[in-house]
Amino acid sequence: DSGNDAATSRELAQALSGNIGKCLDVISGAGDTPYMETARKAGCPMAEQFTPAQVEAFLAENPDYTVVSYINTTAALKCVTDVCVTSSSAVEIVGKIENDKILFIPDKNLGAFVQKAYPQKNIVCWDGGCPVHGKMTAADVRAIKAKFPEAKFLVHPECPPEVCEGADYIGSTAGIIDYARKSDARQFIIGTEISITAQLSYEMPDKQFFNLSKRLICTDMKATTLVDVYNAVCGRGGLEITFDEQTAAKARGCIDEMIRLGG
Repeated sequence: DSGNDAATSRELAQALSGNIGKCLDVISGAGDTPYMETARKAGCPMAEQFTPAQVEAFLAENPDYTVVSYINTTAALKCVTDVCVTSSSAVEIVGKIENDKILFIPDKNLGAFVQKAYPQKNIVCWDGGCPVHGKMTAADVRAIKAKFPEAKFLVHPECPPEVCEGADYIGSTAGIIDYARKSDARQFIIGTEISITAQLSYEMPDKQFFNLSKRLICTDMKATTLVDVYNAVCGRGGLEITFDEQTAAKARGCIDEMIRLGG
């Protein structure tokens, strides 16, 4: 019945993997709602590129900087972060931060995208980022545009700046999907993980979607299967995500600030 369907939907929503599930557990604090990591092998290389010790060392020499972390970071990094951002909210939130001195981690390409929006701010970025988006090159763009010269080019800001140049739209996954839905164009080049191209093709069969590159495959995203989710919901698999109250409280601070600033 509809009640059982709703309950099942809630259980599926809670059967999450990786840093999003951990973020939800941090937000919920010590509540009774369990959050499951469905596949231990599914992670995010970008999330673990830097350590809290590195941030603390930077702040020891630069105490006047505000630390901004991408949501794709560990709970430990969130404990030394002032505010979290997503790819869709990064520009808006950094613009609302009064301090013009920003340490933006871990994604240098997203940081460069934000810096372009606020040239007056001093945004320090370390050499980190998504290893999948980071592999894209200007040569990839030239090659695909030569094949489909009329196609709109929609790209995620985790791609390098030279890839984003000349894009018709730069934004989050949700933003790319929304642009494609509303556009009158019939062809699109998609510069993010290839599953988005497949999703768009299923949703809009009257339009054509092309991958920027066949190399835009995240093996970590592909690691979680429907069977993993099913087993976690049934209690036969997965690992419950838990944090001690002190870690959860410290990590929650930057998430609360993100929400306060409009993210």
